[in-house]
Amino acid sequence: MKRASRLSTVLHALLHMAERDGPVTSEALAQCLGTNPVVVRRTMGHLRVTGLVSSDRGHAGGWRLQADLGSITLRHLHESLGEPAMFAVSNRNETTGCLVEQSVNAALGGTLAEAEALLLQRFSEITLADLAADFARRHAARHKSS
Repeated sequence: MKRASRLSTVLHALLHMAERDGPVTSEALAQCLGTNPVVVRRTMGHLRVTGLVSSDRGHAGGWRLQADLGSITLRHLHESLGEPAMFAVSNRNETTGCLVEQSVNAALGGTLAEAEALLLQRFSEITLADLAADFARRHAARHKSS
């Protein structure tokens, strides 16, 4: 099963952008992410609509962060990407006359809703600044041991 990775991809891209002083091209981000520049432009377009990034055209153009890393939460990014499903697990049929399936749906639906609420709450507590600080610690530790 292929897992949705848009949030992870966006986090990766934004952290690379935070490490640079100027704009970052779609091509440069695509190389960092191991994907196609078209995928980068499409994904970053969602963030541009919500004001998290901007883009400049032309020779010196590219993508720029428009918000402070401490103000961007994982939940904000998840919502900016159109709130994709949190889990691949779901009900087989949403509306059914089968009493067994209704019982299964009730158990899964309630449990998944609770899990999603907990996950979104945690996403609200984690910022890009937290991830950038973790990256900096890991980077320093790697270079210290080298």
